[in-house]
This record gives sequence, C-alpha cells and structure tokens, in this order.
Amino acid sequence: MAGSPPAGSSATPTAGTPYGGAPATWPATTAPPATGPASTASPSVPGTSPWWSDALADPWRDPAAPAAVVVPGVVAAGTEPEPVTDPDAPGRPTLRHLLLIPVITALLAGTLGGALGYAFAVRGGAAGTVLGAAPAPPPALAQRKPESLAGVAERVLPSVVTVRVSSLGGTSEGSGFIASADGHVITNDHVVAGGSGKASVVFNDGSTAAATIVGQDPESDIAVIKVSRTGLRPVEFGDSDALAVGDPVLAIGSPLSLANTVTAGIVSALDRTMQAGEPGGPVRYYAAIQTDAAVNHGNSGGPLVDGAGRVVGVNSTIKSLVAEGQEAGNIGLAFAIPINQAKRVTQDIIGTGKARRTVIGAQVGGPGAGASGGVRLAAVEPSGPAAGAGLRVGDVILKLNGRPMTEPTDLIALVRKFAPGSVVTVEFRRGADRQNTSVTLAADAK
Repeated sequence: MAGSPPAGSSATPTAGTPYGGAPATWPATTAPPATGPASTASPSVPGTSPWWSDALADPWRDPAAPAAVVVPGVVAAGTEPEPVTDPDAPGRPTLRHLLLIPVITALLAGTLGGALGYAFAVRGGAAGTVLGAAPAPPPALAQRKPESLAGVAERVLPSVVTVRVSSLGGTSEGSGFIASADGHVITNDHVVAGGSGKASVVFNDGSTAAATIVGQDPESDIAVIKVSRTGLRPVEFGDSDALAVGDPVLAIGSPLSLANTVTAGIVSALDRTMQAGEPGGPVRYYAAIQTDAAVNHGNSGGPLVDGAGRVVGVNSTIKSLVAEGQEAGNIGLAFAIPINQAKRVTQDIIGTGKARRTVIGAQVGGPGAGASGGVRLAAVEPSGPAAGAGLRVGDVILKLNGRPMTEPTDLIALVRKFAPGSVVTVEFRRGADRQNTSVTLAADAK
C-alpha cells in the first residue's frame, strides 16, 4: 500500500539522530494533499527539516507525505543533451587492433611450439645440455678408402664361404673361398676329411648351396669342392713369394661358427717349416706363412689376404699352449699355406683329380754334425734329381735357396713348397768341403 513503511520499521516516527547528524524533528504541519492525478511536489517546503529537502517527493522518508507520481516534463527541441558513449560497448576495430591480433597469435604459437618441443625433447632423453663438440671432418682412416682394411674386407667378404661337411661323427665346419666363377671353392683337406663326399656351403649373404668334393690332397692339406651356382665372385690371387715380414694381412673366415669374421695382423715369418697331422692320419709338411692375425677353429680353409685384397695364403693351423685333448685357441701364432703352392695343387686337383707331390730324390736321416748344422742325406735315388745334381749319401745339406736347414722337416717342407720342374740352389758340405749345386725338382711318381 502506498505510504506504508517497509517491513520491520515502526509506523510512528520518533525523534532521533538520522545518519549520525543533528537532531531532526518532523514538520509541525502536514503538507496539503495532492490535487489532481499528477501534481508535482516542490523540491523544498518552508518549515521542513533541512535533512529532508525532498521529503515531499519521498514517501519512504516522510511517512506523512502523500503518494505522488512524478512525470518528467517535455524537453524543448534543440535542448537535448549530447549523447554519451558507453566505454564498455563494442566498437569498430582500429588499425592498431588489426595489427596486434596476428602479432599476439604468432607469439602464442611460438611459445606453445617451444614448450611442446622442449617437453618432447626432455621426454625423449635429450636434455638441454649439448653433448660433444661440433662435428669435424672425418679422419682419413674413417673414410674407408678401397685400400683401407675396411675397404679390403668389404671387397673380399662376398667371396668367402662357410663349409659344412657331414660324417658319421657329426658335422665338421670350416671356411673356404671362391676360386673360380663356375663354383670351385678352396678349403683345407682336414675340413672335408672323413666326410661322405657331400658338403654344403653358406655364402656371405646367408644363402646356402649343396656342394660336392672334387678332390683333396692330404699331404698339402688342400681340398677343392664345387657348388652349382652362377654369378659367383672369385677372389684375386696374389704372389706369396713377394711377401715380406711385417706386411699387413687379414684372416677371414668362420672361427667358432662366427661367420664373416675378419681379423688383422702382420706377416710374422716366412717359410716357417712345420710338421702337423692327426693321430693315425697323414703327416703334413708346411713351409708356412706365419701371422699374428687371430685364427681359431673354424678359420681353417679361409683366405689370408694382403693389404691389396689379394689372397696370399690358406689359413691352416695354429700353435697353442694347451695340452693334448684340450680345446686350443689363438695365441697369435697362426700359419697359412702359401697361395702359390695352394693354387698349383688346386689346378692339379681340378685337372686330374689329384695333386702332384714335389720331391728331391733323397731321404734325410737326421741333423748333420758340426756347428754349421744342416741335415744329412741318408739315401739318394740313383736316377732322382739329387743324384743328377751330384749329391751323395752322407752329404749334409746346409741351405736350400738360401734358407738354412736345421731339421729334416725343413728340407721336406721347403721342397714341397716348389712346383715340379723348379730349379733350386743347394749348399752342402762333403767332409770338410762346402760346395754348391743346382737341383731340378721333380714330381713324385705316385
């Protein structure tokens, strides 16, 4: 109801101190009632309190004032106030705003991209610390030139194979290398000895092929097998007689069944005469190339390669410190059959199925007496090469082609190194006299 006080207020005003000001009293007289439906109250009435200058227009402050409706007057034309722009109202974007938008967007995108990149880098294990120095040009050895050891190995490895031969006692495994484009492979005799005549070959790329044994020579420890496959890459043969002590060499093969293994070393000695063989088997004589390249079981039959990638020997045997019956391993004493001898034996086997053995036509009986050493001839064949050169029983051979003789094995091994028909110089002692002669070696009649 108009003129009623708000809920909770008293219906009768009392004297007091409004808002903490001076005491105020209600007017002594009541304002005349409003006449008409829309009378306008005076802003101030004489006799009213100064605190209530608008009391006639505010029924809430003056409960005794009549209710009134204030209608705003008509504003004359041309006197309207200037329009006021609301600062919060959306306006038309300026050029500055249009330029700021892409700049802010680019900054936000860059910040987000950097944060994500850092997060991924940290998660991937790449911390903020930069490891290592700035990249430098690789050294000459790391460029793997064709004449480097890596370049030589890369060129020879496709021609090296693993040889497996089945027998009643199991499977023997060794190495070999491709000697001809039509599939001939050179290996050691002791790799294929005791086999059934059938073998298999594992190539550098892991593929396999069946192989047959063409022929073997137990005394020289050379065997030849053949695979039926085209497109093979044969090795390049070198000259084992041109080697010098200290020349770098590589031994390639499958030691302990580890295929495509390459080890490096140097030529430790030349014409190292040796006698080898298994109990009950043939006795083998070597005038071998000694090397310190690591060679182990399974390297047998693999190539010994010079610094130009040419095969100069066939890895055959090693020296070891273990007792008989124990497993031997590399101690830096490996021996290879000179390739000049192995190549000659291989050609004989391919051509005739067997190899010729070179002989001097005499038998040695033991070391010669005296400080000069040498080996004594125990027998001389009447029509053999030694007899034709004037040698007799009892003569002491001191040197063969300049190589000193100290043990009977030395003469046998060195003679077998040469091809039949080779002419060698022999220095010998007869009694107190030292003499020289030339001997034309021959092939055994077997």
